[in-house]
Amino acid sequence: MSPEHDKRVHEIRDKVHTGTRLSFDDGLVLERQADLFTLGELANLVRERKNGNVAYYNVNTHLNPTNVCVYRCQFCAFRADLKAEKAYVMSDEQILNRAKEATSRGCTELHIVGGLHHLLPYEWYRDIIRNIHAAYPDLHLKAWTAVEWDWFERLTKRPTRELLADMKSVGLGSLPGGGAEIFHPDVRGKICDYKADAEQWLRVHREWHEMGGKSNATMLYGHIETAEHRIDHLLKLRNLQDETGGFQTFIPLAFHPEDNALGQGISKPSGLMDLKMMAIARLMLDNFPHIKAYWQMLGVKIAQVAQSYGADDIDGTVVHETIYHAAGSDSPQELGVADLRRLITEAGREPVERDTLYCEVVRDQTQSARWHTGRKLALN
Repeated sequence: MSPEHDKRVHEIRDKVHTGTRLSFDDGLVLERQADLFTLGELANLVRERKNGNVAYYNVNTHLNPTNVCVYRCQFCAFRADLKAEKAYVMSDEQILNRAKEATSRGCTELHIVGGLHHLLPYEWYRDIIRNIHAAYPDLHLKAWTAVEWDWFERLTKRPTRELLADMKSVGLGSLPGGGAEIFHPDVRGKICDYKADAEQWLRVHREWHEMGGKSNATMLYGHIETAEHRIDHLLKLRNLQDETGGFQTFIPLAFHPEDNALGQGISKPSGLMDLKMMAIARLMLDNFPHIKAYWQMLGVKIAQVAQSYGADDIDGTVVHETIYHAAGSDSPQELGVADLRRLITEAGREPVERDTLYCEVVRDQTQSARWHTGRKLALN
């Protein structure tokens, strides 16, 4: 490292220690000049300021009601054409059985996302929320990415704010962070043209936050984007969080190149890049309470190490995840609570179960589905 580069890294170190916000240029220095150990040291400092020594997990199940999708995003291996052999649409009975299974497993959350089926009306999606909530009112429903909400607006010709309020009235609990990919138009236009752009994605989350709702945010990295695109993405999220305070956690998502058009000639991000992205996210997103190491995308080992590189959450049991496994993820299909707690403990952290809104879950001695939420877990 040249003396000038070394000076810039030291200046950033001083900023982190004093709690001074990092700039776009600071982010590029972290991307291009800071070594992994420095990134880890600084990110861990911020992580422990905000969340101490705890690492969070939840007990959740995924529901992907259909894989038929009108869009043809270059990175997606999950979607299917209407008449494709792998195309499916779950029945009402199958959907309710998934919710029943989740409840019997003690899940506190059902994560619901899927394809944008051009022959199914908005009411089909709405009824999924309504029917599950009516049958299992204690199950938190985190549903539909901003891209799906944009699609619902196109289907109904009704504003997304109105649709959000409509689904909230029948049981919607929060929004997932999917569909963000990379915000910069130079990249977004190549990997997911036609679907909701950055402004539409941010608008949906802004509207939901203004209604008092909470949501997550993501970024897909390791494909054709550059350091500038990644830092730009993080700062757009940080700006909206300054405005609304509605984001709970940020989840960096590693690109999986298998079985999709975008992946030709691209290698899967290395473990070093995964940890680097985790650390930089923690340093740049100073107003986000949590950073999640999503083990389904990263793999169990990297997610475990990430608890010392800025992450304070390892996600959950994640039963029935199909989207990232379709893209080539070789992680397990699910992990038990004992596995999650062991991984966290081995990483030197204190495992704490949370619900979707980051309140502590306290279970009875039989570890049954009976639970109640306790203290709020976001410390800062």
